[in-house]
Amino acid sequence: MDQLYQENAKIVYHYLLSLCHTPSLAEDLTQETFLRAYQSLERYDGSCKLSTWLCQIGKHVYYQYLAKNKREIPTEPKEQPAPQKMQPEETVLHRMELLEVLKEMQQLPAQMREVIYLRASADLSFREIGEILGRSENWARVNFYRGKELLAKARGLPHKKKT
Repeated sequence: MDQLYQENAKIVYHYLLSLCHTPSLAEDLTQETFLRAYQSLERYDGSCKLSTWLCQIGKHVYYQYLAKNKREIPTEPKEQPAPQKMQPEETVLHRMELLEVLKEMQQLPAQMREVIYLRASADLSFREIGEILGRSENWARVNFYRGKELLAKARGLPHKKKT
């Protein structure tokens, strides 16, 4: 079990952090995820990667936490601190741009938004994202790229058009 934890804890933690946006809560949920995985290890059938199975357990642990604490699912991540080397003016501009992107992301469909969060913050593959969300790898890939195109269009940035 220790090896299972060592190999997958970082992936599960980052996935849960992408959902809850609170490092201490993500740590607690990660521990609970591995406890539940240990209790139900005999139910793992090998039909998906072990890390994907653990993330699915983690997602259920998170939703149970929300239900127990009667909290809503967050729709946008908390603001990340700006890098230390930025000048005050750059920091303000960076934060303003981040807020604009987050506002624009709220206009995306919920699952498209979740695909982008999982890809950007948890650094999961499209296959893993598809398995976690109960969809195909191709579905995750298409939603990610469509979401990026919609964000680029909303921001007035040039985006690639397929020819």
